[in-house]
Amino acid sequence: MSKTNNIWFAPLAALYGLGVGIRNLCYEHGLFRSHKVGLPTICVGNLAVGGTGKTPHVEWLIRFLTQENYRVAVLSRGYRRKTHGFYVADENSTALQLGDECMQLHRKFPDVTIAVCENRVRGIHLLQRHCPAVQVVILDDAFQHRRLECGFNILLTTADNLYVHDHFLPWGRLRDSAHQSLRANTIIVTKCPDNMTAIDRRTIIHELHVPAYQQLLFSSVRYADWSPDVAALPASARVLVLAGIAHPEYLLEHVRKRFSNAELRAYGDHHAFTRNDIARLEQAAQEYDLVLTTEKDMSRLSLCELSDQLKQRLYPVEIEISILDDVPFKEQIRHYLAKLNIN
Repeated sequence: MSKTNNIWFAPLAALYGLGVGIRNLCYEHGLFRSHKVGLPTICVGNLAVGGTGKTPHVEWLIRFLTQENYRVAVLSRGYRRKTHGFYVADENSTALQLGDECMQLHRKFPDVTIAVCENRVRGIHLLQRHCPAVQVVILDDAFQHRRLECGFNILLTTADNLYVHDHFLPWGRLRDSAHQSLRANTIIVTKCPDNMTAIDRRTIIHELHVPAYQQLLFSSVRYADWSPDVAALPASARVLVLAGIAHPEYLLEHVRKRFSNAELRAYGDHHAFTRNDIARLEQAAQEYDLVLTTEKDMSRLSLCELSDQLKQRLYPVEIEISILDDVPFKEQIRHYLAKLNIN
């Protein structure tokens, strides 16, 4: 499980939950103000800390909205970036300016406006000023950013750790109350296993017990085909899986379906690789035929000085998500934008 079973953290979790509850009450009773903005906004967020798959769901929205001929921007806080304030990605941007996740988005969607700002309200206003052609803004990880009144909220929760079974930090992984799920328009259960049955889905539907006005969906991770160089290696090849993400076990499981001799070297989520890290990696990589990593880690590794030998063995594993029965979801988004006369 992603949460600790140490009940000694329960008092601290209760204090944390009390603070979160008071903050939410202040917004709900008008003591704190939520701001409306002049652009359609679609938020992708969660109630827990990390690991629910926000970035690939943002990518899904980018693909869908651009196919619908909307001019899209993504606004994020740019977690662990080295810049401050409002910043828009350009051809010279790196993970230092954007953060690793936004740099990943910028690389995959160079024609989409990718911006970062800690203050989402200010970020939207500056987006309108600097990028007036933008029609829709996707807000990455802004569900708790209640100063901005988002138009359409998508809430993610993982199939193996539903928010209804979790606890507040530090006992569990919740950073907001499960009750706040009622603010979402759509709830997506993510990282569903390929062998999930209809009975499994019905069990989750019963456990979440979402109200009638909310849409409940299920999504799973889909890994891209191996590149020709990787596919050419035998199944017995020695593979090092390098991952600085919240739940690297999913990636390791996928790699081991192809390579039986795969080992994991895990770092903390959004880990900033140091010179010592790279030196140890260079030495360890000599014992392996291949080094596989995530797209997010690749954004940070690109900032480091890597030997040609390591570069030749280093490949990112690309992922995307598949939403089960996504037709009603697409129609819901179209309906939201149509109400605002966006064209």
